[in-house]
Amino acid sequence: MSHLSILPTVLRDVDCLAATLGALDLAWRRGGTLSGFGGEQREVVLQLELRDGQCLGWTRQRDGSLALVGDLQRLSRSASLQRLLGRITRAYAARLALQEARQLLPTASIELRA
Repeated sequence: MSHLSILPTVLRDVDCLAATLGALDLAWRRGGTLSGFGGEQREVVLQLELRDGQCLGWTRQRDGSLALVGDLQRLSRSASLQRLLGRITRAYAARLALQEARQLLPTASIELRA
């Protein structure tokens, strides 16, 4: 792995992100450290191990948002990773919208259909 990069995102809810990763059947875990070139390390609140052994993580920013952490230069060359990040972001947004709808309309029946 080379240099670790931090990419700001609009994600804020760690539990929603964890549930999203689980629903997408992705191998994730809470906490830990990602390692980069020359002993560089970044603590993360969630991390995701990809099939090729590379890891992505999310770290909490000062503004409360979650920033994506990883070897983004290397990962940016992967079209499949770009699709995966798109899937995660869309699924997170849908899950968060449903959570907010449940809070606003606690007696409503909310159902997802494929």
